[in-house]
Amino acid sequence: MARIDLDTLQSLAAAALRAAGANPAMADDTARALVYADSVGLSSHGVSRVPSYGGHLRAGRARGDAVPRLARAHGATALVDAGSGLAYPACALALREATERARAQGVAFVGVTNSHHFGAAAWHLETLAAAGLVGLAFSNSPAAMPAWGGKRALFGTNPIAATFPRRGAAPLMIDMSLSEAARGKLVIAARDGQPIPLGWAVDADGRPTTDAKAALAGSMLPAGGAKGAMLALVVELLVVALTGARFGFENESFFVNEGGPAQLGQAFLAIDPVALAGNEAYLDRVDTLIDAMLADDEVRLPGTRRVALREAALGGGVEIPDALLEQLRAAAA
Repeated sequence: MARIDLDTLQSLAAAALRAAGANPAMADDTARALVYADSVGLSSHGVSRVPSYGGHLRAGRARGDAVPRLARAHGATALVDAGSGLAYPACALALREATERARAQGVAFVGVTNSHHFGAAAWHLETLAAAGLVGLAFSNSPAAMPAWGGKRALFGTNPIAATFPRRGAAPLMIDMSLSEAARGKLVIAARDGQPIPLGWAVDADGRPTTDAKAALAGSMLPAGGAKGAMLALVVELLVVALTGARFGFENESFFVNEGGPAQLGQAFLAIDPVALAGNEAYLDRVDTLIDAMLADDEVRLPGTRRVALREAALGGGVEIPDALLEQLRAAAA
């Protein structure tokens, strides 16, 4: 493993993406988000994605010349078209719209269409939390989980994230995929020749497996059984039916270069506490709940570990597998 500071890693990732065809803004926005993921311990959504993003850019599954645009706006709602580019610039535009509209209307719902993999959902919500807004983020992804009772992969792992600002402390940040584990963890395990825990996935014949490669050829299992599958259905409808994007089963896997452009959907909900009980009442209620939670010594607030890892990474960098670092350097060159 090699330790590398965040600025150097970000420059390297951005250079590799530009070399693959991403325009400068797209490369910079994407590299920033990927390095953030590494800095908070989410290596499955970090710079390990650069080779696959680069493959998609070269193969035309993502357009490097895409510039996101506001396709529609009405009151508290808006729709951003990512133009089949990488997701991060489009999501940044959507979050700016969500912030402005929530400030004006009290609430905002902004969708993104014709998009790509949007990485760690928590990254996007940092913007809303910094503005003092409650935020939720949703995305679909290529089919990886069956509908409950089915055998064919139909829904994506469909991450959900939520953030709740706090008084004088880091916001609560909840970020989870609706599969028992993020599919990116299987990719990392398959790459490194490591087994996965039983209960994460099944193979192509529907049998439980600890073989990461067999799991990638099969299906992920939903978190919480039927309830997780129903939540995945909710996300598919929120980010596709409302945005005109494509369902998970209409998109090819992120882990191959063959196929058409990814046309996934994302959505962001922003709520201004001022518009409801008021900011002070909101903060008081959040503090009351957190105090009650922390009265039990075993409770750890969601996002606490990520905050600690982020602080450590800002000072000491992150560890990257040697092979991945050489791959990034070669791609950048």
